[in-house]
Amino acid sequence: MKEQASIALLALSYALLVVLHLVLLNSLNVRRVVKGATVVLMTAFCVGTFFWMQGVLGWSAAVAVPERFKIVATRVIEPDHRRHRSGAIHLWLEELDDRNIPSGIPRAYLLPYSPELAAKVMSADAEIKKGNAQGGSAHSLGARLGGEPEGANVRGIASGLGSGGDPSGGGALAPSSVGGQSSQINLISLPPPLLPPKDDP
Repeated sequence: MKEQASIALLALSYALLVVLHLVLLNSLNVRRVVKGATVVLMTAFCVGTFFWMQGVLGWSAAVAVPERFKIVATRVIEPDHRRHRSGAIHLWLEELDDRNIPSGIPRAYLLPYSPELAAKVMSADAEIKKGNAQGGSAHSLGARLGGEPEGANVRGIASGLGSGGDPSGGGALAPSSVGGQSSQINLISLPPPLLPPKDDP
């Protein structure tokens, strides 16, 4: 699995730092007991890192949503000013390919709360519960592809969006604070997948 490979790579990166640390420690004039204890602690740290990272796989990531996506599930957390919580919007999304076909690998995304985006997300969730698939795109994609004919392909998602989008808020999770997080996203009914034409009998 890609996720497991990423975690293993991260654990190996820590292991490399540990090896460099131990090489430096070996060159110092310290007691063998201290060196031995350091080796044991650092080894336990590397193993612990691998297993600790398993626990973060289910958390929503505050990163950019896919350019085109299908909504699998949503969760809106309203702000609670008494507890100093600014609210959040969790989206479970599948990236769409050029034919509107979902990737089959859903991923959780975290967006800062805004009333406009929360209303759109709750409306999309209601449509999903009715059996109407919902999708969306980053606002920049809609602006770039807005002039294309509707329904031509997956880019028809963008042509059905109209202008504007829903601000995803600001603060600590603003795009400037998070690597590449979309500042605006659009949600619409998901067009059907584009299947290749069938051969004539």
